[in-house]
Amino acid sequence: MTDKNTVFHEKKTINAGGRLLDLSSPCVMGILNITPDSFYPGSRTASADEALRHAGKMLAEGAGILDIGAYSSRPGAADISEQEEQSRLLPVIKALAREFPEAVLSVDTFRAGVAEAAVAEGAHIINDISGGQLDDAMFPAIARLKVPYILMHMRGTPQTMTSQNRYDNILPDILKYFSEKLAELRALHVHDIIIDPGFGFAKDAAQNLFLLNHAEQFKLLGLPVLAGLSRKKTIWQTLGTTSDEALNGTTVLNTVALLKGADILRVHDVKEAAEAVKLITALKSTSPANCG
Repeated sequence: MTDKNTVFHEKKTINAGGRLLDLSSPCVMGILNITPDSFYPGSRTASADEALRHAGKMLAEGAGILDIGAYSSRPGAADISEQEEQSRLLPVIKALAREFPEAVLSVDTFRAGVAEAAVAEGAHIINDISGGQLDDAMFPAIARLKVPYILMHMRGTPQTMTSQNRYDNILPDILKYFSEKLAELRALHVHDIIIDPGFGFAKDAAQNLFLLNHAEQFKLLGLPVLAGLSRKKTIWQTLGTTSDEALNGTTVLNTVALLKGADILRVHDVKEAAEAVKLITALKSTSPANCG
C-alpha cells in the first residue's frame, strides 16, 4: 500500500514532550521491564542501576524509544497494587531522565495515576495495553497531560485474556474497536496516537499470525502502527522452542511487520531489530535508476 493509492493522510510525526518523533522511517522501541516476572527473563531488571546499564546499551544499539514497565502483562501474571507499580517504576524514570536527557521515554501502564506520576518524573509517552478499558480515568488523564498515547487492543486483563479470544470476525472486530476508541480520544482533543494490534493479548497463535499477515489494514486508520511481537509465545510455540530461543523467529516476524507497514518495533533485542529496519529501508528505497 503506497501513498498514491490511499485516500487518507497518514500521520508520521509524534510530539513527545517537545521532541518531534519522526516515524517516516521505522523506529525501534527497546523494552525495559522493572519486574521480577516478565515472560522473558532477559528483559528483567532489579534496580535503577541495572536499568540504566540496560538502557544505555539499547540506546547505543539504536533504540529510538525506551518502553519502561513495572507491571507484568504476561498471561496469568500476578496483579500488583498501584503503589507497588509506582515504587518500582518512578525511581527508574527519574534516573533515566537524568542520565539520558535526550532519550524518549514511554511508560507501559494501564493506570491513570501511574501515568500522571511517570510524566511528572520525565516520561514522554504512555503505552496502555488496555486501551483505557481498565481505568476510566486514563483517557481524560492523557488529554490533560498532552502526551502521545499508544492505544492497544486487548480483551479482559492479563489474568483473564487467554480465555477471551473468540471473535465474530477478528480483523473487522479489532478495526471497529480502534475506530470507537479513536472517536473517544479525539473528542477529548488527543491527537498524538499510535495503534498497537496487541499481538498475544486475547489472541492465540493462529489469530496473531492472521493479523500480522493482514497488518497493512491497520494503516487505514491513518496513524502510526506499533508491532509488539518480540519473543512471544506465537513464535516459540510455532517453532517448538522457548522464549530464550526466539530471537531468530522474532527477526523474521519483525521483518514481515516492517514490510506490512509497521512504524515502531517494540523489542527486547534492539541491535537485531535496528538491522532489520536498516535493511528493509534500503530494500524499499531501491529503484531501477540507482541499480545500474
